[in-house]
Amino acid sequence: MTGAAKGVNHKPVRKSAARLNAVQALYQMDVAATPLPEILAQFETHWIGKEIEGDEIAAADVTLFRDIVAGVLREQRVIDLALDAALVHGWPLKRIEAVLRAVLRAGAYELSGRPDIPARVVVAEYVNVAAAFLDREETGMVNAVLDGLARESRAGEFTG
Repeated sequence: MTGAAKGVNHKPVRKSAARLNAVQALYQMDVAATPLPEILAQFETHWIGKEIEGDEIAAADVTLFRDIVAGVLREQRVIDLALDAALVHGWPLKRIEAVLRAVLRAGAYELSGRPDIPARVVVAEYVNVAAAFLDREETGMVNAVLDGLARESRAGEFTG
């Protein structure tokens, strides 16, 4: 590692890892009905920043990870209503595959519950998370849905 590389700010990587882990946790909670305290303990003890089968899992911003997972659960009813309204007519959120649902919920939570994070950053981050798990069409859907929610709820960030 060069001297210049040592000074690199790893904050964005840790935040991206938090989002990726949050989506995985939300997915697991959705399909396996794992309770919040158990999922947080499981991820923080066994996944985040650990080496698994020779692959090192990136260290994550645990505070952001916890906020996203708990925030989605706390605000799920409102988030799901907003997502249902943003989705193509006839495709309610409950009919969407669980990973895609987790990505959309996490992104929608950050757009509504984290005004300190620019909307464009939120949309771009969840498009990247979606690309890790989903095909191109579904990734495009994440972009369209979250961008629409962002422009509606944070219009001021898109004017000028």
